[in-house]
Amino acid sequence: MTHARALGAAQTIPIRGNVDANLERHVRLVHAAAKEQARVLVFPELSLTGYELDLAGDLAFTENDPRLAPLLEVASFCSMTLVVGAPVRLASRLYIGAFIVSPDRSIGLYTKQRLGAFSASARVDGIVPPAEATVFHPGDRNPLVLVDGHTAAVAVCADTGRRSHPQAAADRGAKTYLASMFVIPSEFERETTSLGAYASQHSMAIVLANYGGPSGGLASGGRSGIWSENGERLVQLDSIGAGVAVAIEGHAGWRARTIMLGSS
Repeated sequence: MTHARALGAAQTIPIRGNVDANLERHVRLVHAAAKEQARVLVFPELSLTGYELDLAGDLAFTENDPRLAPLLEVASFCSMTLVVGAPVRLASRLYIGAFIVSPDRSIGLYTKQRLGAFSASARVDGIVPPAEATVFHPGDRNPLVLVDGHTAAVAVCADTGRRSHPQAAADRGAKTYLASMFVIPSEFERETTSLGAYASQHSMAIVLANYGGPSGGLASGGRSGIWSENGERLVQLDSIGAGVAVAIEGHAGWRARTIMLGSS
């Protein structure tokens, strides 16, 4: 049976390399989204560690990592599917992963296909993160996500820069596109213009989850949000701070709500 979509974007401010603290913040955001009846919640790229490429090898997760236990618990308790970012080690290689944690306690894994790099102009305090390809390998895991009878596809940041990625998602039957991102301020308008265009072109609702504060020496644009399948921006969070944006589809259209939780 197909039900109305209930979509959520989680905006986090990760603590550098502190997985335990970041997990606690994820759980808090899940509970906030559950109060607004969200059924799927998307977190930013590498949300469990922050965009800390120098720490990725030491902090890398395995496919069924025991550190995911709090997310399995809260997904089951809140009957919510979670898309959560982390570095992942498969065999001897590192990938930028998005764990898909389902209410039935199963875990899927998407791996970022297109690796990116920030230009020197994006630096903060003289720090420029290395190109992702110096740390990670491009991935090819690309499971679809089924929530309440609706099919969704996952994307991680630079994946959205290729028009073929959302096109392939639509061709596979996805009606929702879940984008786990790290978008800096100077790139925000370009990225969100593209996402809005993809929404209307492919008749897909789109969720963008971004950081609400700096990570890896880079500022973040925040403003996580959700677009309807017509390309209308339904809801958007503030540029700074943690919180959740939720949009719920009904017979009369979409209704949306934001909850800001400060710096948590």
